Amino acid sequence: MQTLRAENLHRTYGEKTLFDNLNFIINEHDRIGLIGVNGSGKTSLLDTLAGVSNEQSGELSTPKDYTIGYLTQKPELDENLTVMDAVFSGDQPVFATIRRYESALATYGAHPEDAKAQQRYLDAEAQMTEEEAWTAESDVKTILTQLKITDLSQAIKTMSGGQIKRVGLAQVLIQSPDLLLLDEPTNHLDFDSIAWLQQYLAAYKGALLVVTHDRYFLDQIANQIWELDFGKLYQYPGNYQAYVQEKAERVSQEADADQKQQQLYKKELAWMKAGAKARSTKQQARINRFNDLASNVGTRQVQSNVSISLGQQRLGKKVIELKDANLTLGGHTILKDFSDLIQGGERIGISGENGAGKSSLLNVIAQRLPLDSGIVTIGETVKMAYYTQQIEPIPEDKRMINYLSEVGQNVTDKAGNSVSVTELLEQFLFPRFMHGTLIRKLSGGEKRRLYLLKLLMEQPNVLLLDEPTNDLDISTLTVLEDYISQFAGTVITVSHDRYFLDKVADRLLIFDGNGQIERYSGQFSAYLAAAQQQHKDKPAKEKSAKPTETEPAKPKKKVKLTYAEQKEWEGIEGVIDGLEEQKSQVQAAMNANGANYDKLADLQAQLDDLDKQLDDKMTRWEYLSEYAE
Repeated sequence: MQTLRAENLHRTYGEKTLFDNLNFIINEHDRIGLIGVNGSGKTSLLDTLAGVSNEQSGELSTPKDYTIGYLTQKPELDENLTVMDAVFSGDQPVFATIRRYESALATYGAHPEDAKAQQRYLDAEAQMTEEEAWTAESDVKTILTQLKITDLSQAIKTMSGGQIKRVGLAQVLIQSPDLLLLDEPTNHLDFDSIAWLQQYLAAYKGALLVVTHDRYFLDQIANQIWELDFGKLYQYPGNYQAYVQEKAERVSQEADADQKQQQLYKKELAWMKAGAKARSTKQQARINRFNDLASNVGTRQVQSNVSISLGQQRLGKKVIELKDANLTLGGHTILKDFSDLIQGGERIGISGENGAGKSSLLNVIAQRLPLDSGIVTIGETVKMAYYTQQIEPIPEDKRMINYLSEVGQNVTDKAGNSVSVTELLEQFLFPRFMHGTLIRKLSGGEKRRLYLLKLLMEQPNVLLLDEPTNDLDISTLTVLEDYISQFAGTVITVSHDRYFLDKVADRLLIFDGNGQIERYSGQFSAYLAAAQQQHKDKPAKEKSAKPTETEPAKPKKKVKLTYAEQKEWEGIEGVIDGLEEQKSQVQAAMNANGANYDKLADLQAQLDDLDKQLDDKMTRWEYLSEYAE
């Protein structure tokens, strides 16, 4: 059996202990998800295992022929190479064999009469057969296609960071090493590519150690969860759901457990339990275990909640309105006659194809990008915060607490109580001993977390989030999800993370490219399931469809509302407001009846009906708005 053994791994970074004498074994078929707060040392541990860092003490032992493949967060590829050449530029034996064969073939083709050139070619050909390298090129093309890289002759220097990450992923997958190390592999992947990667890794023959924020991804691929926490490594058998249960139990049992962390995991557990109940494919035994945990956790009573319940300015009903919006960038249509009304308290998720313009829509809303034509109206009461993929420059030589104090020494929560910067830092998973740390000593993820906290301290009532899961760890995302659940304002999120979108969005805009935007009312997982079913049904429908022999006459172009439609237009926003209020009441009732599954089923039916009515009314509003004066 191919096994990696680590003994007494120890590493520090400045005053912080990343590993405190870690001991573990990675066996041949292990599927390990590595999690921990940003800055806890996850990437450093991967660097150590891959042999790209020697700043640690301790010992790593493997068989002589043991191979390790490593996808870093930012793969380093020669920018002058094409996609295919970059993939085959790795130092794995199979790549060396392919390069040797291509060189021998080129020499033999140029000098077919040269006996030495002929022998080199024959030897290289035999080695290709011996190492089963003939299929490598077709395998690479298949992997790149699944990762949405189609121009294989494109130069690396012309590609975006996300495209380079996908080329790096293809390179490491084709190596088929004994141990596959993946650092945030789902970053920059759309949901089709993530689904493909799940299936690929499920059939992978070697061991897998992956750092990811995608909890559904972890749920599907992991049979162990390892957590780095203040230098210690905690190992949990099972997938992410099993980890949530075991973590909640461990935190509740530790005498010195942080009370806020305990409450956070209890909330996370409650949400997972509700999800397990709704997903009929989950075994009843698992649901029962979650139910047992709900009654057993809390032998130590916890009074405080993990929440950032900050105050905010009043937000009017009409927050953002886009009417007949058109936008083209780089020859690509982003928005085409797009209209939407975004109201107070809405939770909107934006997902879809990479490069289709999701971030551009946020930039339009934030008034950082002008439309080609159309109107964007921002409500007078809106106070917007925009968490972008590229954060503002942070002064490296400032201390964390001083950086946040620029916003204010204290902020006010919903109840009118004063909350200090120190308390907010602790709520956002920065322990007290770190508060005086210079920002330049923080990891990239810690800087992102600090930047997000600064935005929230400004107490916005409209929050724009552009791919927050690409840089934030699972613990921080859980805190952010908890914040959003209590946030009274409007939240618009761009993400491919199914778990995150399921928790923070109940209305979706799906960008299909070329200005085509689908609308869906409900959770992202439900949308994906419906889209998959529609894809399965499509061939049968197309087969049964009968072509029309003559084109129907085109109706006369409508130019204005009828009298009845004008009256409907004048009252439709009030109807939408009323439905939103009913929806809020039903959701509140669901939160209050989390353990009563019969009651929840009735409430869910009501919620589905309200969602359908809202969707119909919003469609009607869009139609009427085209002709309203």
